[in-house]
Amino acid sequence: MRNFMSSAVASLVIGLAFSAPTHAKDNYPDKPIQLIIPFAAGDTDRMLRPITDRMEQYLDQPIVMNYKPGAGGGIGAAFTASAPPDGYTIVGSSPGSLVVVPLANKEVKYSLSSFEPVAGISLGGMMIVVPAKSKYKTLADVVAAAKEKPASISYGTSGALGISHLLGESFADAAKIELLHIPFQGSAPAITALLGDHTEMAVSAVGPAQAHIKSGALRALAIFSDKRLSVYPDVPTLREQGFDVGSPTVYGLMAPKGTPPQVIETLYKAAEKVVAEHGPQVTAAMTTLGAEVSVMSPKEYGDYLSGQNQLFTKAIGSIKDK
Repeated sequence: MRNFMSSAVASLVIGLAFSAPTHAKDNYPDKPIQLIIPFAAGDTDRMLRPITDRMEQYLDQPIVMNYKPGAGGGIGAAFTASAPPDGYTIVGSSPGSLVVVPLANKEVKYSLSSFEPVAGISLGGMMIVVPAKSKYKTLADVVAAAKEKPASISYGTSGALGISHLLGESFADAAKIELLHIPFQGSAPAITALLGDHTEMAVSAVGPAQAHIKSGALRALAIFSDKRLSVYPDVPTLREQGFDVGSPTVYGLMAPKGTPPQVIETLYKAAEKVVAEHGPQVTAAMTTLGAEVSVMSPKEYGDYLSGQNQLFTKAIGSIKDK
Protein backbone atom coordinates (compact mmCIF):
# COMPACT_ATOMS: atom_id res chain seq x y z
CA MET A 1 0.00 0.00 0.00
CA ARG A 2 2.82 2.37 0.93
CA ASN A 3 4.62 1.66 -2.39
CA PHE A 4 1.37 2.24 -4.27
CA MET A 5 0.83 5.61 -2.55
CA SER A 6 4.45 6.64 -3.18
CA SER A 7 4.10 5.81 -6.85
CA ALA A 8 0.81 7.68 -7.06
CA VAL A 9 2.28 10.79 -5.42
CA ALA A 10 5.34 10.65 -7.69
CA SER A 11 3.13 10.37 -10.75
CA LEU A 12 1.05 13.31 -9.59
CA VAL A 13 4.13 15.47 -9.01
CA ILE A 14 5.57 14.62 -12.42
CA GLY A 15 2.22 15.29 -14.06
CA LEU A 16 1.94 18.69 -12.41
CA ALA A 17 5.49 19.58 -13.40
CA PHE A 18 4.72 19.01 -17.06
CA SER A 19 1.22 20.45 -17.04
CA ALA A 20 2.06 23.72 -15.27
CA PRO A 21 4.07 25.30 -18.12
CA THR A 22 1.37 24.32 -20.62
CA HIS A 23 -1.28 25.97 -18.44
CA ALA A 24 0.88 29.09 -18.17
CA LYS A 25 1.35 29.24 -21.94
CA ASP A 26 -2.38 28.76 -22.52
CA ASN A 27 -3.04 31.75 -20.25
CA TYR A 28 -0.35 33.90 -21.84
CA PRO A 29 -0.05 36.71 -21.13
CA ASP A 30 -1.12 36.92 -17.51
CA LYS A 31 1.13 39.83 -16.55
CA PRO A 32 2.63 42.93 -18.28
CA ILE A 33 5.02 42.42 -21.20
CA GLN A 34 8.34 44.27 -21.15
CA LEU A 35 9.28 45.71 -24.55
CA ILE A 36 12.97 46.58 -24.61
CA ILE A 37 13.85 49.57 -26.78
CA PRO A 38 17.64 49.41 -27.31
CA PHE A 39 17.92 53.12 -28.12
CA ALA A 40 16.98 56.38 -26.46
CA ALA A 41 13.48 57.65 -27.16
CA GLY A 42 13.25 58.52 -30.82
CA ASP A 43 12.74 56.74 -34.12
CA THR A 44 12.55 53.12 -32.94
CA ASP A 45 9.81 53.51 -30.34
CA ARG A 46 7.84 55.86 -32.60
CA MET A 47 7.95 53.30 -35.42
CA LEU A 48 6.48 50.63 -33.13
CA ARG A 49 3.93 52.49 -31.00
CA PRO A 50 1.10 52.80 -33.58
CA ILE A 51 0.79 49.01 -33.41
CA THR A 52 2.26 47.92 -30.06
CA ASP A 53 0.12 50.40 -28.09
CA ARG A 54 -3.01 48.92 -29.68
CA MET A 55 -1.88 45.32 -29.20
CA GLU A 56 -2.62 45.71 -25.50
CA GLN A 57 -6.38 45.52 -26.06
CA TYR A 58 -6.04 42.09 -27.66
CA LEU A 59 -3.58 40.77 -25.10
CA ASP A 60 -5.43 42.18 -22.06
CA GLN A 61 -2.08 43.20 -20.63
CA PRO A 62 0.03 46.36 -20.93
CA ILE A 63 3.15 46.43 -23.08
CA VAL A 64 5.66 48.53 -21.15
CA MET A 65 8.55 50.09 -23.05
CA ASN A 66 11.85 49.85 -21.19
CA TYR A 67 14.67 51.90 -22.72
CA LYS A 68 18.15 50.35 -22.62
CA PRO A 69 20.28 52.42 -25.03
CA GLY A 70 23.98 52.10 -25.78
CA ALA A 71 26.46 50.31 -28.03
CA GLY A 72 24.39 50.91 -31.15
CA GLY A 73 21.48 49.01 -29.66
CA GLY A 74 23.69 46.18 -28.46
CA ILE A 75 23.00 46.63 -24.74
CA GLY A 76 19.24 46.27 -25.07
CA ALA A 77 19.51 43.43 -27.58
CA ALA A 78 21.94 41.52 -25.34
CA PHE A 79 19.63 42.03 -22.35
CA THR A 80 16.74 40.51 -24.30
CA ALA A 81 18.81 37.62 -25.65
CA SER A 82 19.66 36.56 -22.07
CA ALA A 83 16.11 37.00 -20.70
CA PRO A 84 13.87 34.01 -19.89
CA PRO A 85 12.19 32.80 -23.10
CA ASP A 86 8.67 33.15 -21.74
CA GLY A 87 7.30 36.00 -23.85
CA TYR A 88 7.43 38.58 -21.08
CA THR A 89 10.61 40.25 -22.39
CA ILE A 90 10.77 41.11 -26.09
CA VAL A 91 12.81 43.63 -28.02
CA GLY A 92 11.73 46.15 -30.62
CA SER A 93 14.37 47.05 -33.11
CA SER A 94 15.67 47.03 -36.68
CA PRO A 95 18.57 45.33 -38.50
CA GLY A 96 20.97 47.83 -36.93
CA SER A 97 21.06 46.26 -33.47
CA LEU A 98 19.94 42.75 -34.44
CA VAL A 99 22.28 42.20 -37.39
CA VAL A 100 24.90 44.92 -37.81
CA VAL A 101 26.11 45.23 -34.19
CA PRO A 102 27.03 41.54 -33.73
CA LEU A 103 28.62 41.43 -37.19
CA ALA A 104 30.73 44.55 -36.58
CA ASN A 105 31.70 43.76 -32.98
CA LYS A 106 32.80 40.19 -32.31
CA GLU A 107 32.87 40.86 -28.56
CA VAL A 108 29.08 41.12 -28.50
CA LYS A 109 27.58 38.12 -26.72
CA TYR A 110 24.64 37.57 -29.07
CA SER A 111 23.86 37.07 -32.75
CA LEU A 112 20.77 37.00 -34.92
CA SER A 113 20.33 33.33 -33.99
CA SER A 114 19.87 34.36 -30.33
CA PHE A 115 16.32 35.47 -31.11
CA GLU A 116 12.97 34.21 -32.35
CA PRO A 117 11.20 36.49 -34.86
CA VAL A 118 7.80 37.66 -33.65
CA ALA A 119 6.57 40.12 -36.28
CA GLY A 120 7.61 42.85 -38.64
CA ILE A 121 5.81 46.06 -37.71
CA SER A 122 6.72 49.01 -39.92
CA LEU A 123 8.73 49.82 -43.02
CA GLY A 124 10.99 52.83 -43.02
CA GLY A 125 13.65 53.76 -45.50
CA MET A 126 17.19 55.03 -45.53
CA MET A 127 17.74 57.90 -47.94
CA ILE A 128 20.56 59.61 -49.75
CA VAL A 129 19.91 63.32 -49.28
CA VAL A 130 21.65 66.51 -50.40
CA PRO A 131 21.00 70.21 -49.78
CA ALA A 132 18.36 71.64 -52.11
CA LYS A 133 21.02 73.95 -53.62
CA SER A 134 23.37 71.01 -54.39
CA LYS A 135 24.61 70.56 -57.93
CA TYR A 136 23.82 66.86 -57.59
CA LYS A 137 20.33 66.30 -58.99
CA THR A 138 20.57 62.51 -59.41
CA LEU A 139 22.81 59.66 -58.33
CA ALA A 140 24.28 59.72 -61.84
CA ASP A 141 25.59 63.24 -61.08
CA VAL A 142 27.21 61.96 -57.88
CA VAL A 143 28.81 59.02 -59.65
CA ALA A 144 30.17 61.16 -62.48
CA ALA A 145 31.76 63.63 -60.05
CA ALA A 146 33.18 60.86 -57.84
CA LYS A 147 34.77 59.11 -60.81
CA GLU A 148 36.36 62.34 -61.95
CA LYS A 149 37.78 63.03 -58.49
CA PRO A 150 37.74 59.96 -56.15
CA ALA A 151 37.07 60.46 -52.42
CA SER A 152 36.19 64.12 -52.98
CA ILE A 153 32.48 63.85 -52.11
CA SER A 154 31.83 63.65 -48.37
CA TYR A 155 28.78 61.99 -46.89
CA GLY A 156 27.64 61.91 -43.30
CA THR A 157 26.10 59.01 -41.42
CA SER A 158 24.92 58.16 -37.91
CA GLY A 159 28.23 56.43 -37.11
CA ALA A 160 31.04 54.18 -38.28
CA LEU A 161 29.89 50.65 -39.18
CA GLY A 162 26.30 51.63 -38.50
CA ILE A 163 23.57 50.73 -40.95
CA SER A 164 23.76 54.09 -42.76
CA HIS A 165 27.52 53.71 -43.22
CA LEU A 166 27.15 50.19 -44.57
CA LEU A 167 24.47 51.27 -47.03
CA GLY A 168 26.58 54.21 -48.16
CA GLU A 169 29.49 51.90 -48.86
CA SER A 170 27.18 49.40 -50.58
CA PHE A 171 26.13 52.19 -52.96
CA ALA A 172 29.77 53.18 -53.53
CA ASP A 173 30.72 49.57 -54.31
CA ALA A 174 27.77 49.13 -56.69
CA ALA A 175 28.68 52.37 -58.47
CA LYS A 176 32.42 51.55 -58.41
CA ILE A 177 33.29 54.88 -56.83
CA GLU A 178 35.06 56.08 -53.68
CA LEU A 179 33.32 58.45 -51.29
CA LEU A 180 34.61 60.20 -48.16
CA HIS A 181 32.76 58.93 -45.10
CA ILE A 182 32.19 61.31 -42.17
CA PRO A 183 30.66 59.57 -39.11
CA PHE A 184 28.52 61.43 -36.57
CA GLN A 185 26.90 60.47 -33.26
CA GLY A 186 23.44 59.88 -34.72
CA SER A 187 21.37 60.83 -37.75
CA ALA A 188 20.31 64.24 -36.39
CA PRO A 189 23.91 65.57 -36.14
CA ALA A 190 24.63 64.22 -39.63
CA ILE A 191 21.64 66.14 -41.01
CA THR A 192 22.68 69.28 -39.11
CA ALA A 193 26.17 69.05 -40.62
CA LEU A 194 24.67 68.64 -44.09
CA LEU A 195 22.46 71.70 -43.65
CA GLY A 196 25.53 73.64 -42.49
CA ASP A 197 27.49 72.69 -45.63
CA HIS A 198 30.01 70.63 -43.65
CA THR A 199 29.27 67.59 -45.82
CA GLU A 200 27.85 67.23 -49.34
CA MET A 201 25.52 64.27 -48.80
CA ALA A 202 24.07 62.17 -46.02
CA VAL A 203 22.70 58.67 -45.73
CA SER A 204 19.92 59.01 -43.19
CA ALA A 205 16.76 57.40 -41.92
CA VAL A 206 13.67 59.09 -43.31
CA GLY A 207 12.56 60.45 -39.92
CA PRO A 208 15.42 62.89 -39.19
CA ALA A 209 15.40 64.17 -42.80
CA GLN A 210 11.65 64.39 -43.29
CA ALA A 211 10.96 67.90 -41.97
CA HIS A 212 13.85 69.32 -43.99
CA ILE A 213 12.67 67.61 -47.17
CA LYS A 214 9.18 69.00 -46.66
CA SER A 215 10.53 72.49 -45.99
CA GLY A 216 12.57 72.38 -49.19
CA ALA A 217 15.96 72.56 -47.44
CA LEU A 218 16.96 69.05 -48.49
CA ARG A 219 16.38 66.96 -51.59
CA ALA A 220 16.22 63.16 -51.57
CA LEU A 221 18.14 61.55 -54.43
CA ALA A 222 17.26 57.93 -53.68
CA ILE A 223 15.79 55.56 -51.15
CA PHE A 224 17.27 52.22 -50.08
CA SER A 225 14.25 50.00 -50.61
CA ASP A 226 12.84 47.40 -52.97
CA LYS A 227 10.08 49.81 -53.99
CA ARG A 228 9.21 53.47 -53.63
CA LEU A 229 7.62 54.45 -50.35
CA SER A 230 4.03 55.61 -50.67
CA VAL A 231 4.87 58.67 -48.56
CA TYR A 232 7.64 59.62 -51.02
CA PRO A 233 6.33 58.49 -54.40
CA ASP A 234 8.66 60.83 -56.31
CA VAL A 235 11.87 59.48 -54.73
CA PRO A 236 13.29 56.62 -56.83
CA THR A 237 15.00 53.56 -55.44
CA LEU A 238 18.67 52.90 -56.10
CA ARG A 239 17.75 49.97 -58.33
CA GLU A 240 15.63 52.23 -60.52
CA GLN A 241 18.77 54.30 -61.06
CA GLY A 242 20.90 51.32 -62.02
CA PHE A 243 22.51 50.36 -58.70
CA ASP A 244 21.74 46.91 -57.33
CA VAL A 245 21.27 47.94 -53.71
CA GLY A 246 17.90 47.52 -52.05
CA SER A 247 17.57 47.39 -48.31
CA PRO A 248 14.26 48.38 -46.75
CA THR A 249 14.45 48.96 -43.01
CA VAL A 250 11.76 46.95 -41.24
CA TYR A 251 11.23 47.62 -37.55
CA GLY A 252 9.85 44.65 -35.67
CA LEU A 253 9.63 42.52 -32.55
CA MET A 254 11.93 39.69 -31.47
CA ALA A 255 11.87 37.32 -28.50
CA PRO A 256 14.66 35.32 -26.83
CA LYS A 257 15.58 32.03 -28.49
CA GLY A 258 13.42 29.20 -27.20
CA THR A 259 10.27 31.24 -26.68
CA PRO A 260 7.35 28.81 -27.22
CA PRO A 261 5.72 28.94 -30.68
CA GLN A 262 2.26 29.51 -29.20
CA VAL A 263 3.54 32.59 -27.38
CA ILE A 264 5.07 33.93 -30.60
CA GLU A 265 1.78 33.26 -32.39
CA THR A 266 -0.23 35.10 -29.73
CA LEU A 267 1.92 38.22 -30.12
CA TYR A 268 1.90 38.09 -33.91
CA LYS A 269 -1.88 37.61 -34.09
CA ALA A 270 -2.36 40.63 -31.83
CA ALA A 271 -0.32 42.78 -34.22
CA GLU A 272 -2.26 41.36 -37.17
CA LYS A 273 -5.59 42.22 -35.51
CA VAL A 274 -4.47 45.80 -34.91
CA VAL A 275 -3.94 46.34 -38.63
CA ALA A 276 -7.16 44.52 -39.57
CA GLU A 277 -9.30 46.55 -37.18
CA HIS A 278 -7.44 49.88 -36.92
CA GLY A 279 -5.85 50.08 -40.37
CA PRO A 280 -6.67 53.72 -41.23
CA GLN A 281 -5.51 55.06 -37.85
CA VAL A 282 -2.28 53.05 -37.94
CA THR A 283 -1.56 54.05 -41.53
CA ALA A 284 -2.11 57.72 -40.70
CA ALA A 285 0.23 57.49 -37.72
CA MET A 286 2.93 55.79 -39.79
CA THR A 287 2.59 58.33 -42.59
CA THR A 288 3.45 61.19 -40.23
CA LEU A 289 6.72 59.34 -39.54
CA GLY A 290 7.49 58.85 -43.23
CA ALA A 291 6.87 55.11 -42.85
CA GLU A 292 4.47 52.39 -43.93
CA VAL A 293 2.67 49.61 -42.08
CA SER A 294 4.47 46.33 -42.72
CA VAL A 295 3.20 43.52 -40.51
CA MET A 296 5.23 40.42 -41.36
CA SER A 297 4.68 36.92 -40.02
CA PRO A 298 7.44 35.38 -37.87
CA LYS A 299 8.74 33.46 -40.89
CA GLU A 300 8.62 36.48 -43.18
CA TYR A 301 10.43 38.66 -40.67
CA GLY A 302 13.01 35.94 -40.04
CA ASP A 303 13.64 35.57 -43.79
CA TYR A 304 13.99 39.34 -44.14
CA LEU A 305 16.57 39.51 -41.32
CA SER A 306 18.51 36.58 -42.80
CA GLY A 307 18.75 38.53 -46.06
CA GLN A 308 19.95 41.58 -44.16
CA ASN A 309 22.57 39.42 -42.45
CA GLN A 310 23.97 38.37 -45.82
CA LEU A 311 23.94 41.92 -47.19
CA PHE A 312 25.73 43.47 -44.23
CA THR A 313 28.23 40.64 -43.85
CA LYS A 314 29.36 41.48 -47.39
CA ALA A 315 29.35 45.24 -46.72
CA ILE A 316 31.46 44.94 -43.56
CA GLY A 317 33.93 42.69 -45.35
CA SER A 318 34.23 45.27 -48.12
CA ILE A 319 34.93 48.10 -45.67
CA LYS A 320 37.55 46.11 -43.77
CA ASP A 321 39.30 45.25 -47.06
CA LYS A 322 39.77 48.92 -47.93
